[in-house]
Amino acid sequence: MTWTTLLAYAFGLLLVYALARVLYTPLRWALTLVVNGLVGGAALWVLNWVGGLVHFALPVNPLTALIVGVLGLPGLILIVLLKFWVYG
Repeated sequence: MTWTTLLAYAFGLLLVYALARVLYTPLRWALTLVVNGLVGGAALWVLNWVGGLVHFALPVNPLTALIVGVLGLPGLILIVLLKFWVYG
């Protein structure tokens, strides 16, 4: 193995490492948003299931699921208050 081949392999490994570091953070954020959206959708589904006993339902769509998933209980309260404000 010559020095130029060794340097080419080292440069390739460094390039792969740099690319992985650059792509890691956005992929982690995207995965976090997907998981939070799924958790928020599940929370809305449970709320609609329990709220069905008193004829109360919230729409389950990606926006409401992300709001509830990211903000948690304050997001759920926000969506409920928004529903009462808009629909009375």
